[in-house]
Amino acid sequence: MTPLDSLLSAADTALRTLFAAPRAALPTPQADSPGAELTEEEKRLSAALMRVNHAGEVCAQALYTAQALSTPDRALRAHFKRACAEETDHLAWTKQRLDELGSRTSLLNPLWYAGAFGIGLVAGRLGNAVSLGFVVETERQVEAHLMGHMDRLPAGDQTSRAIVAQMAADEVSHAVDAQKAGAMELPGPVKDLMRAAAKVMTTTAHYV
Repeated sequence: MTPLDSLLSAADTALRTLFAAPRAALPTPQADSPGAELTEEEKRLSAALMRVNHAGEVCAQALYTAQALSTPDRALRAHFKRACAEETDHLAWTKQRLDELGSRTSLLNPLWYAGAFGIGLVAGRLGNAVSLGFVVETERQVEAHLMGHMDRLPAGDQTSRAIVAQMAADEVSHAVDAQKAGAMELPGPVKDLMRAAAKVMTTTAHYV
């Protein structure tokens, strides 16, 4: 692909992520049991948590797209594009669940996308090991975040629980793949900064 082709592809991904209905390649995870009927308060809580998860998947699309755009390594570019496609499943699952709960996605998704895209561009320019290190740390933090949601989701919301559990398992797989590809361990201050940025996003997207 020419540089122009790459830019157009990145722009297309951004527009589809933010404004088009995502389509999953894999079926939505199903719960073993239907669970209990949720109260209105439980629905609001589940929706808020799934809205945060959806915003996180918007960020994942931006991060991987930017890393693919900025790396000169063709093999690594293909790695990021595969990861981006796999994360589309999560985007679709969380959007579907939000629709089922009668709720909406974060109004600030364009802002989250822009911020994650900027981080991805910087990471991609710092070399393969650093760029993959960002993937590992991001996926570790996302996994911890998702497992925290498993503790907070209403006990009767088996549908959301099944989706979150599968997402967490997938994030572990992505982190392992990045490690195998040659990721470096990021410095502690960088991890702390990423954690702080994620906290701002998750706290805000819970409501907005």
